[in-house]
Amino acid sequence: MKPKVIAVVGGKKVGKTTTTENLIRELTDRGYKVAALKHISEEDWTIDTPGKDTWRFAHSGAKTIVVLAPNEVTTIESGTTENINLQALLKRAKDNDVIIIEGLKKTVAKKSSIPKIVVVTNQQEAENALKTYKPILAFSGPYNTQNLSITVPYADALKNPKKLADITEKTILKNHKAQTKK
Repeated sequence: MKPKVIAVVGGKKVGKTTTTENLIRELTDRGYKVAALKHISEEDWTIDTPGKDTWRFAHSGAKTIVVLAPNEVTTIESGTTENINLQALLKRAKDNDVIIIEGLKKTVAKKSSIPKIVVVTNQQEAENALKTYKPILAFSGPYNTQNLSITVPYADALKNPKKLADITEKTILKNHKAQTKK
């Protein structure tokens, strides 16, 4: 069965990582297999460690490096990422029940097939999000959107991650567990 996809979006330093982390923990505790897709916008960031063997292989010309350790397998592919589309990235996590994307807000903003959890710190961010993101599954973060007259639910992932997982499970994953057990 194809995994369900959710995006966690918002500005810088608003709590997206904490929201994603807590949602992953809650859904995993409920028996879901969860994948995380993280967008990093820093130009010179690398997953590799300068000076280590894999880094040395890449700097010797290897375009793909597969690393096998006792508890994980990693593939490092060197090259430009500008031609990699979202579907290609999601395909890499196909053996999961749900994929949570953190970031890629411009890519996912209007994709109606990807519900968004929007992390906000104030009313203006929430109002802008209502215009920018479609559909919004829930709001989270320091600003409680229940003060606004909207139907989108609010769940603070820091204080009540179970509520955010409940919203996700009831709305997005409602039939997923039953279908994967067949």
